[in-house]
Amino acid sequence: MGCGDLTNGQWVRLEPLLPQGIKPGRPQVWTRRQLIDGIRWRTRAGAPWRDAPERYGPWERVYDLFRSWQRDGTWARILTRLQAEAGAKGLITWDVNVDPTVCRAHQHAAGAAKKGASRRNRPAGSSSSRPTTASDAPAAD
Repeated sequence: MGCGDLTNGQWVRLEPLLPQGIKPGRPQVWTRRQLIDGIRWRTRAGAPWRDAPERYGPWERVYDLFRSWQRDGTWARILTRLQAEAGAKGLITWDVNVDPTVCRAHQHAAGAAKKGASRRNRPAGSSSSRPTTASDAPAAD
């Protein structure tokens, strides 16, 4: 067992939440626990799938399990159940805090045209925003 692998207690908690296998036949060479530990290793390390250690099984099998459960919503269901159970036990604080010092507008948000301020929406007789100078004034006859 690697240092970041599931403990026995964590596995006992997680195993009932996993979908049941539907394929009869030959027993699996790699256990689900090994494959899930491989998925956890990959997401924790941020490494490519091909770099997953061999103790977790072939990287293709680890990736296939991850991808199939991602597509059918298994990961989302597991997360929702664990959060609901932890929330019911009072183990999660659902407070939201937004610090305005880190909420900034994108650089392209500065100086954008405002609604109703375009030239098309201005009346025909309105003055431009450019100030008129003496040399721009019409000549007096």
